[in-house]
Amino acid sequence: MSITLHPTRRTLLAGASALALTACATNAGKSGDESRKGTASNENPLGVASDAPLEVVIFKGGYGDQYAQQARDGYRQRHQQSTIDYKAIQRVGEVLQPRFIADNPPDVVDNTGAGRLDLATLVSSGKLRDLTELLDAPSLDDPSVKVRDTLLPGVIDEGTYDGKPLVLNYASVLWGIWYSKSLFAQKGWTYPKTWADMLTLCGEIKKAGVAPWTWQGKYPEYMNDPLISLAAKAGGQDLVKSIDNLEPNAWKSPAMTAAVTAIHELVARGYVMSGSEGLSHTEAQNAWSKGQAAFIPCGSWLESEQEPVTTPGFDMVMATVPSLDNDKLPAGAVMSASSESFLVPAKAKNAQGGLEYLRVLLSRDIAKGFAQNSKALPVVRGATDGLTLSSGLSSVAQAAKSTDLFGYRFRTWYPPLAKGLDDATGELMTGRVTPAQWADRVQKAADEVAKDSSVTKRKR
Repeated sequence: MSITLHPTRRTLLAGASALALTACATNAGKSGDESRKGTASNENPLGVASDAPLEVVIFKGGYGDQYAQQARDGYRQRHQQSTIDYKAIQRVGEVLQPRFIADNPPDVVDNTGAGRLDLATLVSSGKLRDLTELLDAPSLDDPSVKVRDTLLPGVIDEGTYDGKPLVLNYASVLWGIWYSKSLFAQKGWTYPKTWADMLTLCGEIKKAGVAPWTWQGKYPEYMNDPLISLAAKAGGQDLVKSIDNLEPNAWKSPAMTAAVTAIHELVARGYVMSGSEGLSHTEAQNAWSKGQAAFIPCGSWLESEQEPVTTPGFDMVMATVPSLDNDKLPAGAVMSASSESFLVPAKAKNAQGGLEYLRVLLSRDIAKGFAQNSKALPVVRGATDGLTLSSGLSSVAQAAKSTDLFGYRFRTWYPPLAKGLDDATGELMTGRVTPAQWADRVQKAADEVAKDSSVTKRKR
């Protein structure tokens, strides 16, 4: 948290990258056999070679890269003989794909954002190093506590493939519906508890001359978030697992049918801002920040992404998706995942340095700085303790206290299914398909993945 990222935070995985990497899978995965190593000690538990150069490539998106620079500086303080080649870029896949193919990758990579490398193919091609050594290393803040024990629940599991931790996500992401607390107070509106209340309130908002909803139309996956959240809350964790496990007719289940019907009501009743289907994520979010629409769906990075254009006093907050009838999960249940996918390539020349960079990155001071500067939750326990939080981050932190978190894995596991869902939702939100037709299309995409013997199947 889908578990992959929107354009500046997440995107579909690139098929071309997948094909190219797959073609070069041979001889991959001999983790660390060419990497330089030094002598391990209490001060240097990962055995970093003191003079080994380190190359770091970071995705610079909505969260910026200040936290990554702080980790670079922290690494330099600990290993002063090392030179560091640090790059903050946008389209990670375009830049790094040739280097992964040639087995000449950087030492540590933030594989995030539009055009990133295909994670599923990196895994199946043996291009990633097992991170167990890092997770079992002493944390920077307290040597008596392992790195793994400083992380929030579920973070390691999300980056584990075939029993091996290969990816370490840095940001804890929640998905919900955003609105301006000050606008709602001014208008006397109250955030709805149920979807029926949502539709009623949308009618009032429309009468007041404000569009009830907008969405990032060029990237339909944004609208999938409230849709599959409604389904998860209605059908419970069993529904989530059935979707990820490609069970027959899971996309036509009663819970999913109720969810897509509920979302379609926004379109049928004219509650979506005209022209939304043609807007990019920034265009839709900017319109919302200007008060042209009351609600917008997005992940917890929205406040950070909108900070440059949001007027003081807007007081944006994120709320959990309202309930349908007879939900199996409580009202406070929220879709959650971690993002900012850091990895150490199997063929890194300084793999120990890459692991050490991540150990520094996971220190509490840098995690606190990430929370303050990026207005997002890091995966490090206690990182926001004692901080004065902005309105958006405060609402996200409150939602994160829920004991009923859920998250889907299909988007990372099966990119063709994710694309089929996105395409169908784009058509749904423009009124070109009905909920039943939407279900037919998505179920067909799921069935095609299920019967494709070339696709590695995963199970929850």
